[in-house]
Amino acid sequence: MIVSRPAVRVPLLCLLLTLSALPALPAAGAAAANGPAAAGPAAAGWTAPLSTRGRYIVDADGMRFKLISGNWHGASGTWNGSGDDADDANHHAGENAGRVPLGLDRAPLAEIVAGFRSIGLNSLRLPFSGEMLHDTRPVTDAAVAANPGFRGMTPLRVYDEVVAAATAAGLAVIINNHTNTTRWCCGVDGNERWNASQSTAHWEDDWLFMVRRYRDNPRVVGADLYNEVRRSVWDDPNWGGGDDHDWFAASQRLGDRILREANPNLLIIVEGINWTGIPVDGFAHGRPTLRPAATLSHTLVRSGKLVYAAHFYDYTGPNHTGATGVGETSDPRYRDLSRADLAAVLYRDAFYVGAEPGRHFTAPVWISEFGVDGNAAPGSKQRDWFAAFTDQLVQADADFAYWPAVGWAEKRATNGWALLHWDRDGRRTGPYDGGDWRAGDWSRLVTSAARTGYIDPVPHWSMLSPDHGDFVQSLRMRDRPDWDSGARKAVCPDGQRLLGLAHTGNRGLCTDTTAGDLWAPSAAHQVVTDERHVTGDWAGGYTKLQCPSGSFVIGYAVRGAAVSSVLCATATTALSGSGRTVWFDRGDNRPAGNPGGDFATGNYKGQCGADEYVAGIAYTARLFSSRTPDALYCRRLT
Repeated sequence: MIVSRPAVRVPLLCLLLTLSALPALPAAGAAAANGPAAAGPAAAGWTAPLSTRGRYIVDADGMRFKLISGNWHGASGTWNGSGDDADDANHHAGENAGRVPLGLDRAPLAEIVAGFRSIGLNSLRLPFSGEMLHDTRPVTDAAVAANPGFRGMTPLRVYDEVVAAATAAGLAVIINNHTNTTRWCCGVDGNERWNASQSTAHWEDDWLFMVRRYRDNPRVVGADLYNEVRRSVWDDPNWGGGDDHDWFAASQRLGDRILREANPNLLIIVEGINWTGIPVDGFAHGRPTLRPAATLSHTLVRSGKLVYAAHFYDYTGPNHTGATGVGETSDPRYRDLSRADLAAVLYRDAFYVGAEPGRHFTAPVWISEFGVDGNAAPGSKQRDWFAAFTDQLVQADADFAYWPAVGWAEKRATNGWALLHWDRDGRRTGPYDGGDWRAGDWSRLVTSAARTGYIDPVPHWSMLSPDHGDFVQSLRMRDRPDWDSGARKAVCPDGQRLLGLAHTGNRGLCTDTTAGDLWAPSAAHQVVTDERHVTGDWAGGYTKLQCPSGSFVIGYAVRGAAVSSVLCATATTALSGSGRTVWFDRGDNRPAGNPGGDFATGNYKGQCGADEYVAGIAYTARLFSSRTPDALYCRRLT
C-alpha cells in the first residue's frame, strides 16, 4: 500500500526529525462485494509462466496477460502497533484480520475467490510479512471461523491454502513482501525499508524460502520484493548510492538470486521509492517513484522477467505524504491536480517506463496499488480524481491492482475503500449490487479495450552499471571462475552483445537487436588484455583491446576508472563485416535517436549502430590519463 493505506493508516513517514511517530489518517475503508461476472481478460485461459516483451506481460504462448488484480491484505498484519492485538479496536479501521488474509472469518475461501472472479480479476497481489514466515502461533479460531479446516494452523499454513485455492481457480498470484513485522503499514514503524528492522541477509533468506515454497505452483507468477520503500526518521533510501540504503542494489541482487537459486520463471517486481526527504515546507521532500529508472535501470540475469510497480492514491501527492495535520505540507495532493497535470505527473513518475519502447528501462508498469474511499461524497475531489485516474489507466492500457479487495460490511460506513465486503453471516456485496458510485469506473477498467492476443518478441536493451562492484549479468559467466581477479567486471546477459560504453563512469549498454542471440552455445570465452588480436591501426596512438576474429565483446573489466580487460564470446555465425572507429572522448557519439536510452547520464558515450557489434575498445595510457575508454571499434554484423 502506498504511504498510508487506503484507510486509517499512519501517514507516510512524517518525520520532522524531531518527531518519531505520526498521527493516523482518517479512517477509510471496507466496501462492497458481490456482483455479476465481468467479461474480459479474467475469463480467458492462460499458460504459465509469465514473462515480458517490451512493455507487455505475456504468457508462455506469447499471449498478452494484462494484470487486472486486487490486493488481498491481512497476512502482512492489520494491528496498528499499540494496545492488545487481540482487540479489534487496535487494528486498522477496526478490521482484525487475525494474521491471515481478511475475510476468512466470514466466508469460505472458495467463495471469496469466486468473488474476485465475479468482478473481473485475473490475479491477486497477496501481501505477507517477514515475521509471518516465522510465526509459530496457531491462528485463532475466530480468525478462520468460516474455514474451520484451518483451525490450529500457523499463519503461513493458512497463506498456503489461500495461494492454492486462488491458483486452482485460475488466478495468477503475486506474492508481496509488504512488511517486516506483522502490523499495519506505512509510517515510521520499522517497516520503512527491507532492512529497517532486520538484516538484508535475513530478508533475502526469507524470500528464497518463500519462492522455493511455491516453486511447483506455476500460477504463482511473481515476487513483489518490497512495499513502499521510504524514509525512516533519520535516513532516506536511495537508488544507486552503493550503501545499505540502496534500494536499486538490494532489489537487483535479490532479483538475480531468486532467478538463479530458487525459480527462474518468476516475474521480479520492483516498486519505485515511495518517499524521501523531510515533509516540512522549505525542506526537500517527495516521491521519486520510478523516475530514477530512466538513468539507472535493472538488468536481471534472465531477460524478460522485470516488472516495475508504482502506487497512487488521491490523498497523497507528488510531494505530499498524505498526512493531515502534523507532517502535512502545503504541496498539492493528486486529487488537487487538473486532469492535464495529473496525466503529466503520472507519465513522469511511472508511465514513461512502458510508453517509451526500445530503452534500457522499458518494461511493464504495474500500478500495484490505487483505490478510493467508497464513501466519498458526490462532487468531491476524491470522485473526480478516481474518474481521472481510471481514465489514465485505460488510456495507458496499464496493468493494475486495486487496494483493497476485501473489507468488513459493518465497517463500511467509516472505511469504504474495499471493492468486496462480507458481513458476519457471510453475505457478500460488491460494486455491481447497487449503491456503489465506483461501479461505472470499475466496469470501464476491467472491460475497456486493451491490447490482446499475441505479442511479437522485441529486442532487449540492457544497462550495465558496475558502479560499486561486479555487474555480471551473464549466467554463463557467473558459473565460471573469476576472469579478472580484483577488477570490477560487467557482462551482458546471455544472448546480448555490448553496443555502447561510457567514457567515464564505467557504464555500458547491451542488446540483441538486429542479430538476436549471437553466442555460440558451448564456446569458451576469451579474456583480452593486450593487442595481440589487433588488425589494423583503428585508433592510432591508443592502446587497443580487440577480440579475436569471429568473436565480439560481451563484457569488460575496470580497475578504478581504468580499462583492465575485455571479454569476448565466439559468434554462431561468421563475422566479417567492415569496421569503423567511434570516438567518444570529447562528446557523445551515438546513432540518431539514441537507441537504448541514456545509459550514462552526464558522461560522454559511444555506441555502435544496430547492425554492428563492438570488436574492440581503445584507451590512452599517456601520462596523467585515467585509461578510461576513448573509442569503440564497431564492425558490421555481415
